[in-house]
Amino acid sequence: MTENLDLFSAPAPVASAQPAIRIKALRDQLNHWAHQYYVLDEPTVPDAEYDRVFRELQALEAAHPDLVTPDSPTQRVIGAVMEGLAPVRHAVPMLSIHTETDTEATGAQAFDARVRRELGLTDADPAIEYVAEPKFDGLAMSLRYENGRLVQAATRGDGEVGEEVTHNIRTIRQIPLTLPEGVPPLLEVRGEVYMRRADFDALNERQREQGGKTFVNPRNAAAGAVRQLDSNITAQRPLSFFAYGLGAITPTGDGGPVFRTHYEMLQTLKSWGFPVAAQVQIALGAAELVAFHQQVGASRDALPYDIDGVVYKVNSLQLQRDLGFKTREPRWAVAHKYPAQEMATKVEAIDVQVGRTGKITPVARLAPVFVGGVTVTNATLHNLFEIRKKGVRVGDTVIVRRAGDVIPEVVGVMPGNRTGYVPNFQMPKACPVCGSDVVREKGEANHRCTGGLFCAAQRKEAILHFAARRAMDIEGLGDKLVDQLVDANVIRTLPDLYRLGLTSLIALERMADKSARNVLAALEKSKQTTLPRFLFGLGLRHVGEATAKDLARHFGTLDAIMDASVEQLLQVNDVGPVVAQSLHTFFQQPHNREVVEQLRASGVTWPEGAPAERAPQILAGKTVVLTGTLPTLSRDAAKDLLEAAGAKVAGSVSKKTSYVVAGEEAGSKLAKAQELGVPVLDEAGMLALLQAGAAAEGAG
Repeated sequence: MTENLDLFSAPAPVASAQPAIRIKALRDQLNHWAHQYYVLDEPTVPDAEYDRVFRELQALEAAHPDLVTPDSPTQRVIGAVMEGLAPVRHAVPMLSIHTETDTEATGAQAFDARVRRELGLTDADPAIEYVAEPKFDGLAMSLRYENGRLVQAATRGDGEVGEEVTHNIRTIRQIPLTLPEGVPPLLEVRGEVYMRRADFDALNERQREQGGKTFVNPRNAAAGAVRQLDSNITAQRPLSFFAYGLGAITPTGDGGPVFRTHYEMLQTLKSWGFPVAAQVQIALGAAELVAFHQQVGASRDALPYDIDGVVYKVNSLQLQRDLGFKTREPRWAVAHKYPAQEMATKVEAIDVQVGRTGKITPVARLAPVFVGGVTVTNATLHNLFEIRKKGVRVGDTVIVRRAGDVIPEVVGVMPGNRTGYVPNFQMPKACPVCGSDVVREKGEANHRCTGGLFCAAQRKEAILHFAARRAMDIEGLGDKLVDQLVDANVIRTLPDLYRLGLTSLIALERMADKSARNVLAALEKSKQTTLPRFLFGLGLRHVGEATAKDLARHFGTLDAIMDASVEQLLQVNDVGPVVAQSLHTFFQQPHNREVVEQLRASGVTWPEGAPAERAPQILAGKTVVLTGTLPTLSRDAAKDLLEAAGAKVAGSVSKKTSYVVAGEEAGSKLAKAQELGVPVLDEAGMLALLQAGAAAEGAG
C-alpha cells in the first residue's frame, strides 16, 4: 500500500480540503499503520506520528459529527485477529482509555476537574481518591481462569474479539497456571505482557549475531513473541506480565469476593500470585496525581521496562459505575503520557566512530529531534549489516528511538520518502582517527581498526590493559590516572609511559610527591618482564594469557613472532585461522612495530632464546578450580603453575572438575566439590601432584 506522503508534513488547515475526503484519507492511513503495528508487528512510524494524525482525525470529526461512522479509528479499539490464531470473543469488552497527550501537570489537573464536574462536586467537596499506575508499553492480555486453572489467554484484538494465545502465555513464568483455593469459579484477569529492557537488548544482540531480524522496541518484540504459532519460539523470548484489572468474574458460593475499591482488587490479585507493579499507589486529588506523574517520570529511565505514561483511575468502584462510559471509553480513567521515545527525523549524513576497543560504529547524523526528553542529533546504526538490513541511506526519514540512558538508535526507515537514487553507505578502508587498516574478521558483523597501540581512540584502553596485573603489572596506574595523563596529552602512546618524569606527574591534580614516586618505581620495575606478559600486554585481539604463553614457547623470540606468516602461526598450539590472521595483520602495521621497538628502546626487556620444547603437560585435559587463600602462593602464581602443566583453571565447580585446590576461608566452591565428590587438594598436595607428574615424565 502506498504511504500518504502528505501526512508527514505539517497538517494542512481543515478548510483547505473537503472534510469527507480528508477524513477518509486519515482513516485509511491510521488503519494501515494499525495493521502494521498490531497484526504484522512491524511498525513503520513512531507513536508520536500516529498520535498526530489521530488527533487531526478527532478534530475533523468533532467539527463534522455527521461524518462520524462506527468503524472510524476514533470509535473503536484498533486491532485484528492474526491469521492462524483462533478468535476469542471477550465476555467483557477490553476497552481503551482516553489519553492526555499534554505531558505537563495540566493533564492530571484536567482529568480531576472533569471527574469532579461529572460527579457534580464543588470546590467545597472532599478530594477524590484515585489509584495511580504506570502505563506499560506492552501487549494487553486477558487471562481466563475456571475453577482456579488457566484455560484461556487472549489478546485484546479489536476489544470485542481477540486472538487465543494460551499456548504461548503458558511459557511466561510470572503468570500462575493455578490459583489458590477460594478464588471465584470464573475469573478473567486483565494485564500487560511486556519485555524487560535487558531481555530486549540481549534478544536483539542474539538476533544480530545470528543474522536474524532485530526488533524495533520491547513492545514490538513482546507482541511478536506472544503471537507465535510455535510456543517453542515464544519460550526463547523472555516475557513478563503485570496485572492491572479484571474482566468477567463469577462470585464464589458465599457471594464473595466483593471489592469496594480498585486498589483493594489489585492487592487481592497480588495475594493470588499475580505480579502487580510496585509503583501503584493511592493518590488524593489532582495535586497527588501531578506529584505521581512527576515522580514516576523522574525515575522512568531507571525502570527495567518501558512505560509511555501513567494511568489514573477513580479508586471507588461505585464511583466508577456512577461515571460510566463515553464512546467506549471509561469516564473514570485516563492515561497521561510522557514525551515520546520514538520520533521521525531525517538522516543528514552517516559517519563512523572508533570505540575504545577499535570497533568501528556507523553513526547517523540527524536533523535535531526531541525524543525521550532530550534533543537527539546522532543515533547509532550498529554495523554495516544493520544498515543494509534496515535499508538506511542519507536523506531517508527514519524512526529514532531513545529509551532510558540507552544510546539513541535508528530502528527503521519510513517508506515512501526517498527521492531519487542515493548510493549505499560504505565502511571506510582506513581508520578515520589513525589511518590504520579497517578489517572485518570472518564470521563477525563488526569492522575494527587494526591500530590498537597507535590509535588515539583506543589509547586509554590500550594503556590500562598494558598496565594490568596479569600483563606488565604497573601498580598505581589506574583509570583515574590514565584519564588525566591522556586528557592532558602527557601520554600519546605506550612508550610515553617510560618517559614520564616526577615533574609531569606532580603537576597532575591530586598527585602527591610520594604517589608520583611510587608510580615511577612501578614503571621501572615493570621493565623486567617475560615475553608472554609483554605479548598479552600489547592487547593483541584474540590473544589471551594462554595463547601468549603458547606463542612465546613456540617461537622463543618476539622478532620471530612478528615476522611469522599466517601458515607459521597456524602451527602454534590452539591458534586457528582467525587468531593467526589477526596477529599477522597487527604486526604488518608499521606503526604497531614502531611502538614495540620504542618500548624495547625504553628498556623493556625479557629473557629470550630458541624455541623451547613443550614443558611436560602432566595436567593436560584436566580442569582445576582455585578457592580460598593459599599459604605461600598467590592466586596468580598457582594459576601459572597449573596452566604450565596443561590444566585449564576454571572459576566454578562442576562434575567435569578434576581437582579443587583449597586454601583458608574456602567457601561455596569447596562445599560444592565435597558434594560432587571432586578431589580436594591443599597447596602442598597441588605441588606434590605437579612434582610427581614431572618426575614421572622425566623417568618416561
